[in-house]
Amino acid sequence: MNQQLPAPVPPATAAPATRPEAPPVWWVRLLARVPLTLLYVLADLLAWLAFRVFPYRDSVVRTNLMRAFPEWDPEHLRAVRRGYYRGFAQMLVEVVKSVSLPAEEIRRRVRIVNLEAPRAYLAQGQSVLLAAAHQCNWEWMLLALSLELGYPIDAAYKPLVDRWAEREMKKLRSRFGCRLIPAKHLLADIIQRSPVTRAIAMVADQEPTNSERKHWTRFLNRDTAFYMGPEEIARVTRIPVFFITMRRVRRGFYEMAFEPLSAPGERLPGGTLTERYVREVERQIIAAPSDWPWSHKRWKLKKSLYASGGAKRA
Repeated sequence: MNQQLPAPVPPATAAPATRPEAPPVWWVRLLARVPLTLLYVLADLLAWLAFRVFPYRDSVVRTNLMRAFPEWDPEHLRAVRRGYYRGFAQMLVEVVKSVSLPAEEIRRRVRIVNLEAPRAYLAQGQSVLLAAAHQCNWEWMLLALSLELGYPIDAAYKPLVDRWAEREMKKLRSRFGCRLIPAKHLLADIIQRSPVTRAIAMVADQEPTNSERKHWTRFLNRDTAFYMGPEEIARVTRIPVFFITMRRVRRGFYEMAFEPLSAPGERLPGGTLTERYVREVERQIIAAPSDWPWSHKRWKLKKSLYASGGAKRA
């Protein structure tokens, strides 16, 4: 990185006023002390309100599902929509409860079935990249991984606009030792700290911005742009890449597993690793459609007539 001289310090009288720290929201702290069984009752109420009384982004959810699964009949579509609101409300209260949930309870509720796969590389001094999707409870995924992996974890994240939410989510995600890195600085951080053996975790199924390098492919029956971060990191560092699957076993209990996407030093044609990731994400969604965030406006970007697939710069 280019070194820059520090800017001169302005006089004290000209120094800009700093914004006061956002105060904690008392009701969140209070809710975190409520037993999880009671919070699930609250989740059921929130889901009912969002589905029946004050439909939350109902047109977005309905359109996304109908485009992804045109073969579904209205009854099946309604059942998946109802399941989505129920599952998302459960995740919300689980995240709130995470503030006070003991490590032993996280371990009990999130089972990791083949952790030896990434550990084998880490034990040899080889860092690994772990790519996940917004399936089930991705916040508990990170907490469980931080507890069980036994090696440092660096997780990419996009800073939130709200100062209170940004502060609280950073505190929650780093609760068991995870180091958080803004996504736009991730590659530079990986290169600078290359001697450190660690796992790099990222959720990569969000829509890329116009300025990001993107991969166009068919995903859930639509032309879809994908962020190429994992592929770029693997290309530069030659580290192995795993996809983290997550499925809901029952309410409040999940199972994680690792699927290899690329081997160390494997040279792949452009777009291949991203395509492998996309197919894993799609397979996971088809197996449990209610557990993916359908209310998110995922398809705002439109494919150019000149984009025939693969990587493209906006």
